[in-house]
Amino acid sequence: MTTTFDEAAFQQLKTEVTEWVRGRGEEWAEEIERTGQVAPELFQELKDRGWLGLAAPAELGGRGIPFSRYLEIMEIVSRSHASIRMLVHVINGTWRAMQPYATPEQIEQVVKPSVAGDALVAFTLTEATAGTGADIRTTVRREGDTYVMNGEKHLITFGVKCDYWLIAARLEGTAGQDGTIAFLMPNTGLPGAEVIDDSDTMGIRGTDHAILRFTDTPIPASARLGEEGQGLEVALGGFLLPSRVSVAMSAVGLAERANELAVEYANTRETFGKKLSSRQAIQFYLAENYADIAAARALVLEAARAYEEDRADAGTLSSASKMVAVDMLARVTDKALQVHGGQGYWKRNAIERVYRDARAQRFEEGTNEIQKLVVGRAVVTGQAGF
Repeated sequence: MTTTFDEAAFQQLKTEVTEWVRGRGEEWAEEIERTGQVAPELFQELKDRGWLGLAAPAELGGRGIPFSRYLEIMEIVSRSHASIRMLVHVINGTWRAMQPYATPEQIEQVVKPSVAGDALVAFTLTEATAGTGADIRTTVRREGDTYVMNGEKHLITFGVKCDYWLIAARLEGTAGQDGTIAFLMPNTGLPGAEVIDDSDTMGIRGTDHAILRFTDTPIPASARLGEEGQGLEVALGGFLLPSRVSVAMSAVGLAERANELAVEYANTRETFGKKLSSRQAIQFYLAENYADIAAARALVLEAARAYEEDRADAGTLSSASKMVAVDMLARVTDKALQVHGGQGYWKRNAIERVYRDARAQRFEEGTNEIQKLVVGRAVVTGQAGF
């Protein structure tokens, strides 16, 4: 509860995270870019610092930081390497999808270990031949105490190295949301489960991504999360709604880093005897970036409060905040790179990595086209709140 929130301890935490991001975090960023891997030592460091369980409640072993305040930490973490942000973002979010539906055994075997950083859970919804979720084609059929799965998933973050796939499928012969079903499916070499490493991406280097193919793969019925028919409820309401707000704040944090790099460069680079920062054209870029970031941040925090308060417009604001923030990030990083001129195109400069990483957030947790559909439907039906 926010009534027992320790503000002084929280401010100390923000200071700790900020210092790490600017120091050790930058060293790790360079290492990730050099090797293309997130080292086990980095994961252990995040775990030891307790940053993988910031948002989860105390009964799950987390710190119980309220969602809107947790986003202040996500804002700072997002100024670091995208793979570091991804670890903190995903692990601090998957418990929300699992907890309301998990059995006591699943809480002890999967949810608590996930919050502690002892088990990695990969959110597994996206398919190459499906769109927003209700049309998923991966199927299962019940055979006694076992479900048998067939289908394919792709773009699954942490899908290669995870311990469990938080996976959504549908019962054979069903259509729409009612036939969907979720599982905490162990990544333990199940028969018929093929895991293809698909991690060679433009940005977010170091984070593994998988293509998953299932051919008559058996899943014990005890791995089901929730009841039959609740699959999309688990995936969309439990994970995607707050996760979109978190991604939106990630865009804010990365945009702040991009503009910071642009300011630093403008204050050191001279042309024709003057600092770039003294030139009106450059100041206009930086001013536009500042205003863009501030406006997006305000909307993100409003969306976070709506989620905390379980307001009717929480889903609409979640999509709106993500839509606005990632478009803002594209504008800010483009201008920040332009301030650097040709120098910004070289990998030796941090803005090059920031520019690449920023592009991924345009489709993470649903493309902007999907977010516009969500918001547009709410507006035309009078459910948008104003």
